[in-house]
Amino acid sequence: MTGPGGAVPEDTGRVLVAGVGNVFLRDDGFGVETVRRLAARLPELPPGVELMDAGIRGVHLAYRLLEGYRTLVLVDLVGRGGPPGTLYTIDVGPRSPAERVAPGPLDTHAMDPATVLALLHDLHAGAGGTLPDEVFVIGCEPGATDEGMGLTPPVAAAVDAAATRVLDLVRRGSAVPQRG
Repeated sequence: MTGPGGAVPEDTGRVLVAGVGNVFLRDDGFGVETVRRLAARLPELPPGVELMDAGIRGVHLAYRLLEGYRTLVLVDLVGRGGPPGTLYTIDVGPRSPAERVAPGPLDTHAMDPATVLALLHDLHAGAGGTLPDEVFVIGCEPGATDEGMGLTPPVAAAVDAAATRVLDLVRRGSAVPQRG
């Protein structure tokens, strides 16, 4: 999905907001649900912002990023030990391949954001393309990731706030977001 406005301003570049997660593992569907809520707010997105329900298709996401985006915003679960539903805004980088841990065996059904970014660097080295200048994660502390449909109440309550945080981030452009 693409934001309104048609042409992308030369000075801002394209932004990809990707919801990551497995909707069949309870709170792991947080990123997908947040992007779904953002799609309902499409008129609020600045020109050049695209939404992607990446789900568990990490390889697809990595290849899509080679199309050239200035900024990547991943929306996913982030376990940092806080109470379920706590939101985090993390400025990831991008990190060069020399600064990252070598990835393990490639499992296309279990690719977390770090693995996607590592694969992106490897694909860029082999196939070319443009890496994002900025990478952010809007993360939520999970309550439960066992098999089942539907977010737990604290995580479900955080979805609208996460969507607003994404909107604030993409509206600010390259400004460094507040951590929280």
